[in-house]
Amino acid sequence: MDEDLCASNTGKPVQPNLSRRRFLGRVGSSMAGAWVFPSIVPSSALGRDGAVAPSERITIGLIGNGHINTRHREAFLAEKDARIVAVADPVRSRREAYREWVDQAYAGQGCLGYQDFRELLARKDIDAVCIGTPDHWHAVQAIEAMRAGKDVYVEKPLTLTVAEGQAVKDVACTTARVLQTGIQRRSMGSYRRCCELVRNQRIGQLTRIEVGILAINVGVKIGVYFPTEPVPKGFDYDLWLGPATPAPFCSQRVARGNEICYWYYISDYTVGFISGNGVHFVDIAQWGLGDEIKPREVSTLWTRVPGDGLVDDAIAWHAEVFYENGVVMSYSSEGDPHPDGIKFIGTEGWIHISGGGGITASQPSMLKSVIGPNEIHLEASPNPHRNFLDCIKSRQIPVAGPKVGHHCTTTCNLCEISGRLGRKLVWDAASEQFVRDPGANRLLSRSLRLPWHL
Repeated sequence: MDEDLCASNTGKPVQPNLSRRRFLGRVGSSMAGAWVFPSIVPSSALGRDGAVAPSERITIGLIGNGHINTRHREAFLAEKDARIVAVADPVRSRREAYREWVDQAYAGQGCLGYQDFRELLARKDIDAVCIGTPDHWHAVQAIEAMRAGKDVYVEKPLTLTVAEGQAVKDVACTTARVLQTGIQRRSMGSYRRCCELVRNQRIGQLTRIEVGILAINVGVKIGVYFPTEPVPKGFDYDLWLGPATPAPFCSQRVARGNEICYWYYISDYTVGFISGNGVHFVDIAQWGLGDEIKPREVSTLWTRVPGDGLVDDAIAWHAEVFYENGVVMSYSSEGDPHPDGIKFIGTEGWIHISGGGGITASQPSMLKSVIGPNEIHLEASPNPHRNFLDCIKSRQIPVAGPKVGHHCTTTCNLCEISGRLGRKLVWDAASEQFVRDPGANRLLSRSLRLPWHL
């Protein structure tokens, strides 16, 4: 396969268009006995009355049945040409709740639950999966899914390490699978509008970007260890840990994301919100800068890392990223020093977009500026789930494809590594290695607990 085709994000197809497998035929051969079909086929099964025929639906499995995939579940349930047919989670109560919810939404039965995601991937009748697990699982699950012939929507950050990101990107290319990263702001019009204004120099020549991001959720306790607890019945804790180092069980460690959840800030599973939350804004900063422009140096001026307790990732930081074209991105936890959002600063003014999508500018009139037909127009996407489904059909690269997801995740990883080492690092974007720095290069990857591998 042509290397440019794999690496680009220009909407080129990731593989030739193929005839879609027929759902009914697949179910009949691979799921015999699991589904019962009526002898009289309703008009909805034939695609009449505004419905989508089962043969044209994209069948989806949800891997990870916590808070994050709840949003994806509801989004895919709303799409007429998608059908959730399976869920997988090592926690029985979570997957059963998901399975029942899906069956109720479809007013019937047919969604199956699996403790081990590999059983879900073994099903030949599943077209795509949505991965909403902790970050340390993303690469392993995405790669196994693509090798099993599935298209993949994987939550942000794309991976835990730079080496994992390289592997995911390479497998997406060699398997010709569609992969979408969950950096959904690329599908929000206000962010695209802001980046188009910047790319078309409404603020003059871009010189600096300032990014501020929430670094830790309210309610998370710093410097605290929690008592070890017995593993609850129906909770496969060894599978939850997967490729990570074994650790004592406590409910705080394994809480669902966006609750009072601690795995978000534990180095065995993430590098903290410097990547887990920051990729959203770093991605938009790099969209406005130009995705083809890469970092050449990174210097994390300071970090705040707890000296004790369950939380051991940076919970505050200030980093500077120096790009190939001379633009500097100053990236900090919210208020240290930059407020929430992304501020693009140019030779003739500035424009700022908040985390909620509100845009302000040094000259309000620039916000009314019309982007001409011969100017730069960035790729539009109605929403990330619709974009994913459309790309499964067209075999095109999504707006937040593997190259984009790896780019923003890598930049965040560079900031974290510089902060951990406490010094400026020089980056070679072509080789994706630090220049003459073996110690820093060792931090680009991590070993996986057997039997897990990439």
